[in-house]
Amino acid sequence: MLQLSFVNFRQGSYIVVEGKPQNDIFYIIQCGNVRIHKQHQIPGQAPEILGPGDFVGVISCMSNHSQIDTAIALTDVVCISVRRDQYPELIERNTPVALKIIRTFANRMRQLNDTLMQATVNNSAAQSTEHIFTVASYYDKQNHPSIAIYAYYQYIKANTHALHIEEAKARFQALRSQSRAVYFESNQDLLRIYPKDTMIMSENQSGQDMFIIQEGRVKISKIVDGVEVTLAILKKGDMFGEMALLENKPRSASAIAEDDCRLMTVNKSNFNQMVATQPQLISRLTTTLAERLFVMQRQLVNSQLHDPVAKMIDMLALQVEKAKITIDNKTQFQTDLTIDDIATMCGLTSQEKALNLFKFQSDQHVKIVGGKILVPDCLELLKQAAFYRKQYAKQ
Repeated sequence: MLQLSFVNFRQGSYIVVEGKPQNDIFYIIQCGNVRIHKQHQIPGQAPEILGPGDFVGVISCMSNHSQIDTAIALTDVVCISVRRDQYPELIERNTPVALKIIRTFANRMRQLNDTLMQATVNNSAAQSTEHIFTVASYYDKQNHPSIAIYAYYQYIKANTHALHIEEAKARFQALRSQSRAVYFESNQDLLRIYPKDTMIMSENQSGQDMFIIQEGRVKISKIVDGVEVTLAILKKGDMFGEMALLENKPRSASAIAEDDCRLMTVNKSNFNQMVATQPQLISRLTTTLAERLFVMQRQLVNSQLHDPVAKMIDMLALQVEKAKITIDNKTQFQTDLTIDDIATMCGLTSQEKALNLFKFQSDQHVKIVGGKILVPDCLELLKQAAFYRKQYAKQ
């Protein structure tokens, strides 16, 4: 039986503290107000004030990472304490609470994504459907016909009288014989197969399907100022596309099959059924969103580091943190990323790559094995990355 406890915090007391190891509890504020503070405050990010019905510590609890911010009671505060293992039962008994957490996460992810894009490339990506043509043209020039043709199709579909409509139609026809693209339109298939180097969704297109990876890897990326910025490489068990499903807004990023992929699709109708009948799956979705928010907040801090090598070291450390491996003395970690992948994740320009990739490759915390990055000592890498972030915080 679900038994939740109440916890009282006096005015001025700390509820959670940034950087402290996570615990298995988060809080739902019942009464009072809480101020959220971050040590690495990003320019333009205002401190949050939370009130009744809001959540404290849920991202760290559900993602199993250290606390990402500090919460201080502005008044006397009463909270409901929820353990991680109680969450599936909470979903069964109080579905609106779970949905509020998920929708709060989705909204915060979109805000963080916009801030991250501005911080990474000093410009925000175009938000109109015209940008889909930019995406298609980029992959067309990179000789990826199965990716480009999908984006051209979505552009034509969304812009029947658009500026580049005739060029898009011509390129779509020209690429058809070379393309292996599938699923130009959504359907009711529960399982879909996407060949390697095909597009699953394009940024700025409409769509309300969420995907769960059954086999293969998927790259999540954006095209900004003519540069492809890789946001994540997702693997079996990962989910994506949930923001469009939950918020009914255009896709915020593109998804491309890095391998032959088998995906399970979730649309609005079966999502609502899942919420009611599959609390474990909804719990997993909450965990996925919490993990993504943790990563995005760390990426925002990374974007503020000035030295390109420091940025790449910190980004590599983030990959270790995401892996959640047990770390002791001389623990090694083999990534599936190249040095160019790490540089792209940091949003480095071609000139910055040319000047700094060799320095990064020569760093004592990095080794290259089979073209991929090996971390020879995870603990030392994490210490070095923390040092770089501490330097930024002092500035």
